[in-house]
Amino acid sequence: MMPALETVGLHKRFGALVVANDINFSLEPGARHALIGPNGAGKTTFINLISGRLPPSAGHVLLGGRDVTLLPQAARVRRGLGRTFQINTLFRGLSVLENVALAVAEREGRGGDMFRSASSRRGALEQAYALLQRLRFAEDALTRVQELPYGKQRLVEIAIALGLRPSVLLLDEPAAGVPSAESATIVEMIEQLPPDIAVLIIEHDMELVFRLARRITVLVQGRVLVEGAPAEIAADARVREVYLGERQHG
Repeated sequence: MMPALETVGLHKRFGALVVANDINFSLEPGARHALIGPNGAGKTTFINLISGRLPPSAGHVLLGGRDVTLLPQAARVRRGLGRTFQINTLFRGLSVLENVALAVAEREGRGGDMFRSASSRRGALEQAYALLQRLRFAEDALTRVQELPYGKQRLVEIAIALGLRPSVLLLDEPAAGVPSAESATIVEMIEQLPPDIAVLIIEHDMELVFRLARRITVLVQGRVLVEGAPAEIAADARVREVYLGERQHG
């Protein structure tokens, strides 16, 4: 089976500083995969290389077997790569429904018609509402984003990314800064994601990682240390040493 996302020899340096070192990584269709590692491991750099925010110094990024290394971010989105948006990119004065509808319209190449054409607007709104219903988020459809608690604003990010119908979804610390009372809702939404979407989760919360991921990659100093099933990662002495700070004695 062809990987949904693959990196081959991915390398990034800033002068003498190497932040991604020959990373070979594969994400299968429908995967639920977590990327973990200590602070400074290079996780954000890796995601920025995948999404096109940073150009690699060497290596390749493939989406569905097609080389997208030289493509800009927007072109990768059109090829099926979705990434959760930062809060400050949301249209906070618009409703949840309108934010998601804008993503739908953009996916269909009708973003500029969204507020000019009644038919384009209606079609996008209908698709957006159907998506919010599937995500059990429809009760907040007409609420302006700025009126939502922070945890629900993070849910809007995920809904917008799904409005683009990605084959690969990058979730960059989806529960970061979210009160524990609200983080459960984010976990539930992630668990409800369509099974055909390959999901890569970058997260510090180990409880969330072990609940959601079927496979885990550990990144340390820009290199892949180990990859395996959650039970294998939990039992790996190298992971305990570099990530959990435990030292082996004897």
